Amino acid sequence: MISGLYAVTPDCADTEVLLVQARAALMGGARIFQYRSALTNAQLRFEQADALRTLCRTYDTLLIINNDLALAAKVDADGVHIGAHDASVEEARTVLGADKIVGVSCYDDIGRARAAAAQGADYVAFGSFFVSSTKPAAARPGLDLLRTARSQTALPIVAIGGVDLRNASALIAAGADAIAVISALFTATDIEATARQFCNLFDSENYDFA
Repeated sequence: MISGLYAVTPDCADTEVLLVQARAALMGGARIFQYRSALTNAQLRFEQADALRTLCRTYDTLLIINNDLALAAKVDADGVHIGAHDASVEEARTVLGADKIVGVSCYDDIGRARAAAAQGADYVAFGSFFVSSTKPAAARPGLDLLRTARSQTALPIVAIGGVDLRNASALIAAGADAIAVISALFTATDIEATARQFCNLFDSENYDFA
């Protein structure tokens, strides 16, 4: 279920604009959508997440909420993504239920990925692999981390951080099942076409994950 283009929303206070952008990404083939927002208006966050949930259902696409169990439960999202200082996998399961997806940020720490797998996470995410405007001070693992993770966990692996059309193929070749993209997707002149280009990188004939 966690594979392909994993679209992560930019901060956008204009819900109409956000939905237009989201629809374009979905039309381009995004397989997973994460609502990630630093907006402080709780009502606006709910309205946006709820609208995205409806939109994602239309396109049969997963909606993951970043770091907000209450919001994920309120809008009946498909799951939640948690970081080092967020809720635990166990807490997420308690709030959302056993059938929901729980993803865990592992940064550059393979040990954290092993622990997440043992706790019952559904996927792990590593990065920031490249310079990222979202998290400029984040740890910068090398591609070898993806190869190691591929050999040590059966969980789907998401690569994030500064991912664009020039460097995404290297992440996929190293073992990423999904690539999480923010700026390179949502600042594109043609979001739908850009999403399709990202999706086209996942051509199983070009990569050997064995």
